[in-house]
Amino acid sequence: MSTAQDAIERFSRYQRQVRDAQPAHCAIRDVLDRIGDKWSMLIIMELATRVQRFSELHRAIPDISKRMLTQTLRDLERDGLISRHVFPTSPPSVEYRLAPLGQSLLEPMAALIDWADRRYPEIHAARARFDGASGDVPR
Repeated sequence: MSTAQDAIERFSRYQRQVRDAQPAHCAIRDVLDRIGDKWSMLIIMELATRVQRFSELHRAIPDISKRMLTQTLRDLERDGLISRHVFPTSPPSVEYRLAPLGQSLLEPMAALIDWADRRYPEIHAARARFDGASGDVPR
């Protein structure tokens, strides 16, 4: 069975197991909710390049609010994907870096980034077709 087919089957098994339970108890959904949100992947990829301070991350991702950056960093730290290091200076300086668990995400994320880069022209064309046709279809 292919890797993709195996992943689809595992996801299907989880879906069947949680059909009568709360969807929040699905392990796959729980993890994908974190790494699939709007900001986590960008932060992880930024930290893959080097250790960074809060202000450096904010400059690297200028469209994220400080509040959202703070919350996403806390969530990623809580999940063990990044680590936060506080240095006893005045004022204290804080650095963020990928934890080993976050490092393990880089290869699968690289595959997704590669796919998005290669398929963007097709996605862009599909959007243009849809947007052009959507004026003809009542919603």
